[in-house]
Amino acid sequence: GMPIQAEAVPRKLADPFDFGGGHIDPDRAVDPGLVYDVDAREYNKFFNCTLGYVDGCESYYLNLNLPSIAVPNLKDHVMLRRTVTNVGPVEAIYHLVVEAPAGIDVSVEPSVINFTQSGSKMATFMVTFTTRQRVQGGYTFGSLTWSNGSTHSVRIPIAVRTVIQDFVADTA
Repeated sequence: GMPIQAEAVPRKLADPFDFGGGHIDPDRAVDPGLVYDVDAREYNKFFNCTLGYVDGCESYYLNLNLPSIAVPNLKDHVMLRRTVTNVGPVEAIYHLVVEAPAGIDVSVEPSVINFTQSGSKMATFMVTFTTRQRVQGGYTFGSLTWSNGSTHSVRIPIAVRTVIQDFVADTA
């Protein structure tokens, strides 16, 4: 019944960086409904970007199709994309529930994904983050959850940090 404490110095309340995106339910993991698929080529490009071997990586960091979203330097607004693959029933409709990080407006297009027998098993959605405050801040947290209203609920965590100037470091 008590808040989770992080094992840090000094002691602090734990946040999603400390305890992660949640826990796994092995029974439900067998039938996830949607997955955020990524292949070895994308990881290879990401690796080469982090080592500085490839130019033009600014947007690639945000658009790597991970089942989480981190925006470390939000000055005004940013748009990124994610793609989900339907591995559940062929006919499925998923509705989005957004839990926006504090001080951030989040919009997602589309907010409903409809998988049909004759359609694609993949759907791409665009996420736009807009800061409501011009402050140098710490990370705030939220989530995006795709739900089919019955058996499948697929949640990814969001972490966003607003910044005014690039050279001001977050020491919190």
